[in-house]
Amino acid sequence: MSMKLKEIAALIGGELVGSGDVVIKGINGINEAREGDIAFIVSLKYEGSVESTKASAVLVPKDFKRPSAKPLIRINNPSAVFSKLVGLLFPERIPHPKGVHKSAAISDKAGVGKNCGIGAYVVMEDGTEIGDNTVIYGLSYIGKNTKIGRDCIIYPNVTIREEISIGDRVIIHSGSVIGSDGFGYDTQKDGTHIKIPQVGRIVIEDDVELGACVTIDRARFSKTVIGNGSKIDNLCQIAHNVKLGPNAMIAAQCGISGSCEIGRNVVMGGQVGVADHLKLGDFVVAGAKSGITKSFPSKTTLFWYPAKPVEKVRDIIASVGLLPKLFKRVNELESRIKKIENK
Repeated sequence: MSMKLKEIAALIGGELVGSGDVVIKGINGINEAREGDIAFIVSLKYEGSVESTKASAVLVPKDFKRPSAKPLIRINNPSAVFSKLVGLLFPERIPHPKGVHKSAAISDKAGVGKNCGIGAYVVMEDGTEIGDNTVIYGLSYIGKNTKIGRDCIIYPNVTIREEISIGDRVIIHSGSVIGSDGFGYDTQKDGTHIKIPQVGRIVIEDDVELGACVTIDRARFSKTVIGNGSKIDNLCQIAHNVKLGPNAMIAAQCGISGSCEIGRNVVMGGQVGVADHLKLGDFVVAGAKSGITKSFPSKTTLFWYPAKPVEKVRDIIASVGLLPKLFKRVNELESRIKKIENK
């Protein structure tokens, strides 16, 4: 698909600077772009790239004032607008399945909305309901009485077990398992472990995205909740009865133990671990590999193991850097004390 730059500016509500008759045929990053592409910069920090890029036009922030021989579109939040532009210019770049594949095993008691795509060897059990425009790729399994909303994308080899509720515009990537049993056992006096039944549910709210191989455990009795707009990266584990979000950002290989309550807009770097039954307030940020062993209030930035407010961690790290000098000083003082004692 190709469009003139002035048409793109009108479409996204941006301020056109330079020729609007430039024809845009592609979309790319600022360094990878070629003639005919449109690219973007996220801030004035990268304004030097505007002239060096081979792109035919660039989306720039509203406060970009530098003269340029290259046509520009000034707009608020170029990165977000650029992402939307990909979908507008290339809606079929990733062609999703359409219709129901003949090999799909769909129960007579299941409901499939309008314009859905159901891939090869998908299994949908009794009582499942799929909203309009939702796509389920091949080899995925949807368990009994599970409800999936509108405009969702379920990629290949996803397992969504029974009694799960998934909202609208949810994306789940390959290999994820939603609704496996929570990790619950009663240890007996003889050391054996008796399984505790996990009969609760999972609620995934609207606009959530789950990366590849994410596992979310069903609650013991009530529900595990992933709040609106939360984004969970690959290889994360969310245990039973967790309440997460809304708008949480959880990076790869994080693990959140059972019955934690995680506030809105919480951010966790890669490999963060959270012990069970903890509460993290709104807008908490945890640096990569932090081990969170107690609850923290809103707007706390954490790092290290066990996790501490970052201000304390800076002091500790600075002190560790002084240890060689301190060790040398202690040795000198010990030598002086021995000389005094010998006298």
